[in-house]
Amino acid sequence: MVEKISKFFQKQPMMRKMLWALLFVFIFSVFAYGFKVIWLGIWVFTTGVFVEYLFEKQKRKPVSEAVLVTCMLFLLSLPPNTPFWVAMIGIAFGVAFGKEVYGGFGRNIFNPAIVGRLFIYITFPNYMTMGWVKPSLFGTDAVSSATPLALMRQGESLNVLNLLTGWRAGSIGEGPILIILAAAVYLIVTKTASWRLMISTYFSAAALTFLLDVFNVPKALPTIPAILSGSLVFISVFMATEPITAPKKIRSQWIYGIIIGTTGVIIRTFSLFSEGWSFAILMGNLFAPLLDEVIKDKKKKAPVQGQTKKVEA
Repeated sequence: MVEKISKFFQKQPMMRKMLWALLFVFIFSVFAYGFKVIWLGIWVFTTGVFVEYLFEKQKRKPVSEAVLVTCMLFLLSLPPNTPFWVAMIGIAFGVAFGKEVYGGFGRNIFNPAIVGRLFIYITFPNYMTMGWVKPSLFGTDAVSSATPLALMRQGESLNVLNLLTGWRAGSIGEGPILIILAAAVYLIVTKTASWRLMISTYFSAAALTFLLDVFNVPKALPTIPAILSGSLVFISVFMATEPITAPKKIRSQWIYGIIIGTTGVIIRTFSLFSEGWSFAILMGNLFAPLLDEVIKDKKKKAPVQGQTKKVEA
């Protein structure tokens, strides 16, 4: 049975490491929102893998393990009360139109998890903007609650400790900042994700949030709770670092992160959308190939063969 499964999937060690990092966020989500997260995950993973299988079967290729990462990222980005059929539509659209229509793994220019999430965000806005609940032990006493961003816009203060631990309303996996930071360390140490993309995305968003706050710009959010709220940390660690859609050159990565960070802050501050990070990721994806094409990294000058330093007598 194990051998059949191994042949069904294309082996991708980097994707397995990403799954390990995401696993601990998933475990926290089950603890915070209950076993319905597992049930929702079964529908998401089954649908995502099946859709990719239908496309890859025609080319006689195995299903990539990358689709498992896509499914996990998509699942963790959903509100806890998302109906299973909405989630199925979203992941099917993301895998099909965000990845497979471009030729499959390694050819897509947009993050398929984000493509799927934005599709149902626009198509089913009621389910994607009103399915928030406050965490409770395995979801036993779950009650509807506003997200931290919504509370800040109403002028309410937030508990920073709750923001760090993830004990507040939000998407399934966006909350536990301390766990996400631990995952970031693991991804950097194992060379699975780029620290440049993480830092440039997060700190560019933090810098712009601070400037808007300091100059008292209308609709600006208070800096500290704003940079610890929403999915900023989650997308900085897991979404902006997606290796296929992110640029490859070092300078490009810095600019790419800045594009995502600043775009996300502008959208969530001034637009009607409560969260701008999904749109910001797609904006970054759009510019990634151009950045690698236009921007050149500095090359170290190789020493001329036979050249030696002069030694004074």
